[in-house]
Amino acid sequence: MEEKDTVAEKFDDYALSRVPQKERKHWLGIATMRFGQISALTQFLLGAALGFGMDFWTAFWALTLGSVILEIVSILVGIAGMKEGMSTTLLVRWTGFGKFGSILLSFILAISMIGWFGIQNEVFAHGLQELLGGPIWAWAIATGLLVTLIVVFGIFSLGIAAYITVPLFLIVVLYSISSVLGDHSLSELIHMHAPGPSLSLAAGTTMVAGGFIAGAIITPDLSRYNKSAADVVKQSIVGIALGEYLIGLIGVLLAHAAQSSDVITIVMGTSGILGTIVLITATIKINDFNLYAPSLAIVNIFDSLFGKQVNRTVVTIVIGIVGTLLSIMGILGQFQGFLSLLGIALPPVGGILVAEYFLVKRYKKAFDETREQNVLPKTYEKWNPITLVSWAAAFLVGLLINWGIPSLNSLLTSFILYLMISKIVNRRGMVTFDEIDTYQDLQIKDQKVIN
Repeated sequence: MEEKDTVAEKFDDYALSRVPQKERKHWLGIATMRFGQISALTQFLLGAALGFGMDFWTAFWALTLGSVILEIVSILVGIAGMKEGMSTTLLVRWTGFGKFGSILLSFILAISMIGWFGIQNEVFAHGLQELLGGPIWAWAIATGLLVTLIVVFGIFSLGIAAYITVPLFLIVVLYSISSVLGDHSLSELIHMHAPGPSLSLAAGTTMVAGGFIAGAIITPDLSRYNKSAADVVKQSIVGIALGEYLIGLIGVLLAHAAQSSDVITIVMGTSGILGTIVLITATIKINDFNLYAPSLAIVNIFDSLFGKQVNRTVVTIVIGIVGTLLSIMGILGQFQGFLSLLGIALPPVGGILVAEYFLVKRYKKAFDETREQNVLPKTYEKWNPITLVSWAAAFLVGLLINWGIPSLNSLLTSFILYLMISKIVNRRGMVTFDEIDTYQDLQIKDQKVIN
């Protein structure tokens, strides 16, 4: 029976359990997936925006500072995910958010990333129509179902997709832009003044860090498959830095060469099969994770809210179809502002998670006692008022204060507030019976634990 459970958990990508050590992957495969998330056409657009308003070295430092911020966040939350072998929405149950906080985060992640999946799929379909002709709705169905099929098989198929699409994307893109850069010497492009209105280093750093902060926060979804903290560090540095530098700096050089920020047109200007490969590989390697993360989140919602374990594969198929239909209807573009607003709520999650896991550590004993047995801690909070206060305050800081880097401001605000209030209130070791759910009982009904 235990073996059957293990097989079922493996096929379900350990959505509601720890990833066993024997199922951990080589760090290079995870780094390739992480690189694939960053090295998209949108990264060219980011690099071009920097290059249009900055000289090469100012853009270089903006990419460097932004990457360092992303790497620090990814490494800290990633180590927590690696050590406990849990996805983001599962891990937060024991790192400050409890039952209801975990449910709320899962809802935010699910709505946000399914929405972005649909938007990316719509762009995907439009691009294929322009390159190859045919009705948009047919391309939207084909591309949506293709990505859904990849995600159905979980981390295994995501890895295979990354190994195929990332090299293809890099080869074809580098080939397609070589003619543009070939008309200028590298020295000329590096020493060229910004062709557009000046952009400050702080603004550029904000663009870089803010562009992938949500991806950094949900690093545990991938890092739970890492073998060690060193692997998380290597994965984050290689995956993020290489993606930001390689694609971002090429975008900077392209903007200087073309004297324009519209470099996507240049990259996609490659006709025929090469242009098609660029579009397909660029979209698949980012949109598969847009579907993978919410599949884990929705499984967590059903488990936490209803005490029911639903199959992640079935969830993936359902939300893949929903996202595809929404992209066909073309209505998601009207909700981009709302999806961006939801994105502001994600950075504070990292601050709270790091503060609780590494410093407050109210569940350290529970983690230590269950880690070796590869089971989940038996109890967790229903809700944590300190988290709600810290999360809400940090959200407002990110929304209303434009000074510096808003996403970093909100992350640091949540970290400092959670840590300070936790020390003042001293809730460590004071989790009372009416705040606790027994995990096993949640599979049957919501029941209080009475000491």
